[in-house]
Amino acid sequence: MPKIVNHDQRRAEIVEAYLTVVARDGLPAATSRAIAAELGVGVGTLWHYFDGFDAVAAGAYQRIVDRTNRRIAAATDGRRGLDALYAMFREILPLQKETFDEAYVVVGFWGRLAANDRIAATWLDVGVYWGELMRRHLGEAIDDRTLRPETPIDQVIGVLQAIAAGQQVHAVMGKALADPAHRLDMVTYCLRPWQ
Repeated sequence: MPKIVNHDQRRAEIVEAYLTVVARDGLPAATSRAIAAELGVGVGTLWHYFDGFDAVAAGAYQRIVDRTNRRIAAATDGRRGLDALYAMFREILPLQKETFDEAYVVVGFWGRLAANDRIAATWLDVGVYWGELMRRHLGEAIDDRTLRPETPIDQVIGVLQAIAAGQQVHAVMGKALADPAHRLDMVTYCLRPWQ
């Protein structure tokens, strides 16, 4: 009798193996061979579940988005306004090993996204979702009078999203602008004129 394989579970295992290799050995080490070795299978086995390596990277990106969104929900539960906004950014910005490792996967995926129309058509843009969360928290801050009523919310959201994306890139590139001591400061500097 043939072995029954849960394809969704196997895909999840492959994505987790990819993330494990990245966290342990770095993004350049996350090759097909390394992922297969992590799982104890032959390289060809991976391609029964994914169309190619870009699809594995897309699955890893989606997993990181899901994890980040769960962390944001937990961190902002019971908070509002600027307190909730800062809690959200502590989960997005690469401030600790977990989020730093995630930055490598995210930035690597962005590179693949630019070169592959097939995955570009299927990727999840968190900008809209995170933008709505920011809009809610900034609105609460205005209601709480910790931000001025004339705060240009759309423009502030745009700058905050640029900070979030830029810090991912700077962390991966090892640039001084990505110094963890300054990452949240950028959010503060963005908001200061409106406080």
